[in-house]
Amino acid sequence: MSAPTGRRRAIAKALTALLPLAPYADMEKIRADAGAVHMKTLPPTIAVWLATIAHVRHAHTDYEKLLAEGYDRDSARFFVIEQTNEVLTRWRATRLLEEEDEGE
Repeated sequence: MSAPTGRRRAIAKALTALLPLAPYADMEKIRADAGAVHMKTLPPTIAVWLATIAHVRHAHTDYEKLLAEGYDRDSARFFVIEQTNEVLTRWRATRLLEEEDEGE
């Protein structure tokens, strides 16, 4: 079931504010993930941020490869912070990932 219209608009607005230059295909995936049922209790800006980090990590970094090589999630996440931030910087994100954000 899709998110109510007001929430969809808030997610779209938060996404545009956070990632002004993200490619359309990435934006659509992040938008869908931010609108997922398990994100519905979160404010739209937080849902968008969490969906963004998860998408970038899985689609644009070596995260999956590190997991396949036997690294645990926390270690793999630590090792891809720089790659994640490079993608966010290319997309002119208004926020970057910091080590202390890794609990997210």
